[in-house]
Amino acid sequence: MGEITIERVYDYRRDPQRSGSVFLVDRLWPRGVSKEDLDGVTWAQDAAPSPNLRIWFGHMADRFEEFTGRYRSELEGHPERAEPLLEAARSGPVTLLYAAKDPEVNHALVLKAWLEEQLAE
Repeated sequence: MGEITIERVYDYRRDPQRSGSVFLVDRLWPRGVSKEDLDGVTWAQDAAPSPNLRIWFGHMADRFEEFTGRYRSELEGHPERAEPLLEAARSGPVTLLYAAKDPEVNHALVLKAWLEEQLAE
């Protein structure tokens, strides 16, 4: 099993050299980032929170705990959406890219934890 890391897409753009698989896990393409900036990165938008959940959350820290539960429920209800990430993590390191500003309040943290739990089973 490979290590799963998360990183802001804007930081990755400055130094895109990573071993293993790299996935953009946002529902929307990040502002100011060209397709060329993410050459070789797989866009796994289906693994991101649903549009309604993303809009409700709005990256508000006071909603993060409830958001975590709701997003985990979405992942549990549709695990096939994250299967490409799990498959990649079974064979090597994986980097999950996200665009949110707050490194402590974002969906990539929830997704990473969920993926690690699935791999441990």
